[in-house]
Amino acid sequence: MGKVEENKIQKLNALLKSSYDLFITKGIAQTSIHDIVQKAGVAKGTFYLYFKDKYEIRDRLIVKTAEKLFLSAYHATQKAKFDSVDESTLFEDKTIYLIDYVLRELQKNKLVLQFLSKNLSRGFFHLALESHEYSSEVKLIDYYYKVLEEAPSVHLRNPETMLFLIVELASSTSFSTILENDPISFEELKPELYGAIRAIIRSHIEVER
Repeated sequence: MGKVEENKIQKLNALLKSSYDLFITKGIAQTSIHDIVQKAGVAKGTFYLYFKDKYEIRDRLIVKTAEKLFLSAYHATQKAKFDSVDESTLFEDKTIYLIDYVLRELQKNKLVLQFLSKNLSRGFFHLALESHEYSSEVKLIDYYYKVLEEAPSVHLRNPETMLFLIVELASSTSFSTILENDPISFEELKPELYGAIRAIIRSHIEVER
């Protein structure tokens, strides 16, 4: 890699890091492009070489944050031990574990939770699931299919739609409970939420005739 290309990567990384730090601490609405470039130590024109506005850089950061969370959850799921013998129940247990891991990580870091707000499913699907320049070479949905492959007898109807429903339900119902204990605490929500997720999975399992 030449010095010019290396310099471009350094500037891009500086913009990403400064934006993330500012979005986390100040919020997106209160952060200006001037704030971002000043913290990154680059010229304002450099920002527009990479992004059209601060919302585009927000989208990129949402993707990266969602990727990091879900990939960590996937690797933790692979290491976890499950007592279920039945493949269908085991698949449910692994899905619950994956979702619970993500939500527990967000519970530990409420600044990240506030940044993602209701955008967790957006980062997972609308950007990272599709062929998008911001996503990694291996899409997050591929890891979920690996979990599904470990249960060869389980056949799902519209697995991507099912997973979207699960992530959307988990994110939309959990944020207010984690941040504000509203309308109930997160611990009180968990049994109801995970019961609903199991119901979604079972409704998408195709029964062989």
